[in-house]
Amino acid sequence: MADNKRDYYEVLGVSKDASDDEIKKAYRKLAKQYHPDLNPGDKTAEAKFKEANEAYEVLSDSEKKARYDQYGHAGVDPNFGAGGFGGGGFGGFGDFDLGDILGSMFGGGFGSSGRQQNPNAPRKGGNIQTTVTISFEEAAKGCKKTVNIARDEVCTECGGSGAAKGTSPETCKTCGGRGQVTVQQRTPFGVMSSTRQCSECGGKGKVIKTPCSHCHGTGFIRKRQTAEVDIPAGIDDRQTLNVRGGGHPGVNGGQRGDLRVNVNVRPHPFFERDGFDVWCEFPVTYAQAALGDTLYIPTLDGKVKYELPAGTQPGEVFRFRNRGIQQLSSRNKGDQFVKIIVEVPKNLTSKQKELLREFNDSLPNKPKNNIPDGSVVGEEKKKSFFDKFK
Repeated sequence: MADNKRDYYEVLGVSKDASDDEIKKAYRKLAKQYHPDLNPGDKTAEAKFKEANEAYEVLSDSEKKARYDQYGHAGVDPNFGAGGFGGGGFGGFGDFDLGDILGSMFGGGFGSSGRQQNPNAPRKGGNIQTTVTISFEEAAKGCKKTVNIARDEVCTECGGSGAAKGTSPETCKTCGGRGQVTVQQRTPFGVMSSTRQCSECGGKGKVIKTPCSHCHGTGFIRKRQTAEVDIPAGIDDRQTLNVRGGGHPGVNGGQRGDLRVNVNVRPHPFFERDGFDVWCEFPVTYAQAALGDTLYIPTLDGKVKYELPAGTQPGEVFRFRNRGIQQLSSRNKGDQFVKIIVEVPKNLTSKQKELLREFNDSLPNKPKNNIPDGSVVGEEKKKSFFDKFK
């Protein structure tokens, strides 16, 4: 039950006025801590990972976040605001969009261009906006997602006419079906004519004397539905997909509007995206860096064997070609860059410290720390150091 869920801000450990970057940073930290790959078989970690994902999916979406801030968990429940306006009233404010209804009825406007429009001409239906949250891997490789939408459908009771069964809309006698009337006014400059929307038919050119009781004369019923969306490989965070014909139905035989899907991509605990390239940091021990070793580097396509060269320096970057993200509408891929992080051991035992001192004493040409600051050698070293930045 929603009542048993923890507060999403509490889950991520952020305040209610946290910025998008702070929310993203907090999620990334938790995802890395509780990621199933790092906690195999740990059910508690798995549950916390899922909880963090759920919280981030809501708080990273401005629309869902606003509903959550106002109504709590009920505001982001899929059943929130159910009922719509087609089943007996305006019970669901979460679904009721006056702009969508007017857009369907009047073709998205009220003739602001000033031209007289045919009220019976085909007009495209309104668009629908929705948001989907996907993982880093799904964005890189593409996926299919099912989204919940509230979409108008032609009323089956009246066939979309808006008139009760056995009746039909009548041509408006006031405007003669034009949807507009001409009004003459006497002014100091003479008689002026202006065109206005017909108040009798509301600009539709037709009058419904007996509205359909099922759709209340609109000709449409809003229904909760699911739609399957193909997310292309390579899509990035906060990009928008346009699904043609996935929106509200048109008027007078006009084509459907579009479904616009805003895509949120959850950050990955290990990978960072740079265009179509992928970056990650890989920790090694001092001995591995000095002697070389066989490493197994994680990539989006699984682990890759890599021979770390002896004498690898901290911060060195290695490149794996074609191991990055697939480019949109292309088979080409970016590259993966791996930055080597040399971990300095802590809490050494006495034996380990002794061995390190012996090793340090055996190094030839090791740096000395007993050169006076004012000495000639000291000045030469300073000069050499600053020359590197010229």
